[in-house]
Amino acid sequence: MSKKPYHIVVGITGASGSIYAKRLIEQLCKLRQKNNLIIDLIFSDTGKKVFLHENKEDFNINLPVRIFENDNFFAPFASGSSTADALVIIPCSMGTLGRIAHGTSENLMCRTADVVLKEKKKLLLLIRETPLNLLHIKNMELVCLAGGTIFPASPSFYLNPETIEDVINSVIFRIIDHLDINQEIKRWGEK
Repeated sequence: MSKKPYHIVVGITGASGSIYAKRLIEQLCKLRQKNNLIIDLIFSDTGKKVFLHENKEDFNINLPVRIFENDNFFAPFASGSSTADALVIIPCSMGTLGRIAHGTSENLMCRTADVVLKEKKKLLLLIRETPLNLLHIKNMELVCLAGGTIFPASPSFYLNPETIEDVINSVIFRIIDHLDINQEIKRWGEK
């Protein structure tokens, strides 16, 4: 009997930090066959522009992912009857956080967040804003109370990163661990 596919949706908003999204998708694609992953992608309109600006290239459409427009409410994961196992919004703008916290479901990304929360699936929001105001903090509280996870883009340094990619990977590997996906990485305390 084959293992049921693990369906991950990745949302990319217009917040700065799209390098995190790029790296997460690349890493998930490397782990795809071993872990039986289905990877879907949603860009906000601004997310597409910021991705291009920050990465100096468009998204690699040759990767094994499906891309859905943010206004496509016919995407399979827009309904609880065909839900995703996890949604990672990376980076998550404070505007998207607020819309999710208040259940607006005005676009596919927010609707998917609503669905994964109501179906008790994983919602990870990688925020990259600093400093935070009280509205941001209250919205994070609402998302946490609803079952989501706020995931600040806070890299670790105890493995002595030598490159920007090492720093980015420290965040990406934590996200993948939180999704319960098997990966072989160097860990704290291991030689």
